[in-house]
Amino acid sequence: MDATLLEQESKIEIGERVDLKPRISVEGVLGRIGTLETRLARTRAEIEAAQSLRFVVFVEEMGARLSPEAMRERRDFDAWDVICDHLLVIDTAIEGDPEDQIVGTYRLLRQDVAERCGGFYSAQEFEVGKLIARHPDKRFMELGRSCVLPQYRTRRTVELLWQGNWAYALKYGVDAMFGCASFPGVQPEAHALALSFLHHHAQAKDEWAVSALPGLHRSMDMMPTEALDARRALAVMPPLVKGYLRLGAMIGDGAYVDMAFNTTDVLVVLPISAISGRYVNYYGAGAERFAS
Repeated sequence: MDATLLEQESKIEIGERVDLKPRISVEGVLGRIGTLETRLARTRAEIEAAQSLRFVVFVEEMGARLSPEAMRERRDFDAWDVICDHLLVIDTAIEGDPEDQIVGTYRLLRQDVAERCGGFYSAQEFEVGKLIARHPDKRFMELGRSCVLPQYRTRRTVELLWQGNWAYALKYGVDAMFGCASFPGVQPEAHALALSFLHHHAQAKDEWAVSALPGLHRSMDMMPTEALDARRALAVMPPLVKGYLRLGAMIGDGAYVDMAFNTTDVLVVLPISAISGRYVNYYGAGAERFAS
């Protein structure tokens, strides 16, 4: 990765760990910017509203093909929704009940819950079991189903989603986060520049290495490193992937083509110890940056 660009875009700073302690409760509002606030879903109606939002983004916008029942009910749902916590961004300026105000969501699954209830969603695509087995002393959390309504895809919304993720991770003593991030479409070759850049310059190594499942693995190494233009690669990167890189994340080996969701997925791995120091300082070691 180009060193100058790295410092601006995605520098990974692994150093002495600061005293990370939550200073807000995950039971209440986790952050607020203007009329936007972030918190966990509290009712079944709010979870179903988040699923409806996911349907709008994944099906209507991105062309996903869900089960007949999900298509009929116009909600994206699966078995993991029952065991996950659902992080929401709510615009309180929208008239109506809280479920009418949801504009963004993330799905959070802690390792202890996953191990009791059938495993992680990402394990269908990537060898996350091997990754976790190498770290018996660490607690993992899966991030998934991230989506925001088009008109709310702003810095404020993203900041609140990360405020919520950070507060939640601190509350439960999470040591590492991971999850799938998607490129649009089912042709990895259409993203040769970005995927090759990730393969050569952001791939998780050694104890953090993780690969797409055998038989499902699609190579990300489509261009030689000398042919890569780092600035162009970052410019065509999906905002979520680039955001993870800025935080200090690494990317697993190989992509997975998800025909149902019409996406090409990569696995993001983000140890808490690798989060860029400037972001820890920005959100606060106790997640107090946007706390209300």
